[in-house]
Amino acid sequence: MANTADSISREEFFYGHKACAGCGGSLAVRAALKVLGKNAVSVLPAGCMSAVGFNFPQLCFSNNSIISTFAGTASMLTGVEAGLRARGFKDFTAVGFAGDGGTADIGIQALSGAIDRNDNIIYICYDNEAYMNTGIQKSGLTPFGAKTTTTPAGKNIHGNIRPKKNMFEIAAAHDIPYAATASVGYIDDFIAKVRKASQIQGTKYIHVIAPCPTGWGVPVDETINIAREVVDSGLWYLAEYENGEFTLNRKPKEFTSVEDYLRKQGRFRHLSDDDIRIITDSRDKKWEYINKNFNHD
Repeated sequence: MANTADSISREEFFYGHKACAGCGGSLAVRAALKVLGKNAVSVLPAGCMSAVGFNFPQLCFSNNSIISTFAGTASMLTGVEAGLRARGFKDFTAVGFAGDGGTADIGIQALSGAIDRNDNIIYICYDNEAYMNTGIQKSGLTPFGAKTTTTPAGKNIHGNIRPKKNMFEIAAAHDIPYAATASVGYIDDFIAKVRKASQIQGTKYIHVIAPCPTGWGVPVDETINIAREVVDSGLWYLAEYENGEFTLNRKPKEFTSVEDYLRKQGRFRHLSDDDIRIITDSRDKKWEYINKNFNHD
């Protein structure tokens, strides 16, 4: 049976939230908690999911959940895991859900420390490629060329001029027990990786692409399609790091059009042909590295 949100469990642990229509982050949280079950204890920093999930008097998490400081997702996960273990609890999973800014920018120090200690936690970054909750500002995971409120598209500078941080390989560089990339467009792959992470001792990091229709400038019913297309076009890849080795989980036989992917999104519509060529060349260079250094499923 395929791994879908319906087939893995009939129980819901994240529902009734106030997320925008088509929110990819809410899909990632919903699916992950259905895998981890009622004994998951979730930690969420300031960001979209805490903003839409903790609305007094409504709490949209049916499992134990808590908001952390913006920078402290991983450090609070450390405390949750150590505290429950000290009290004799064994059947639980400490899991964090943080956005791209809370992971790649302000939260990277705490995450690095948790990996260094090898705390028994799962850290999931739902990556919508900007600080969406506060008005669509650039984060360290905003891709080259994207228009945000802090990287506007003008006559001389066409949006963000910096490349996206490679958080997956940054985590792997710590020799973490398990790291993976995913996309809500390939939800079965994401579900399988969350399940696998729950069975591994030590720190686990999963980086899932979770489109934001509001910030990306796409229709609200296109979330899954655009999350698939970023993989199919080769601008994102599905992979794992385990036992010191990288494994590619999906290799498109032929990439779909980078230009078509970009032109569908409002944040990229200003790009010139030269900009698109730069992005395509960067993709090709990355895949040369992947093909050389990653094992293949």
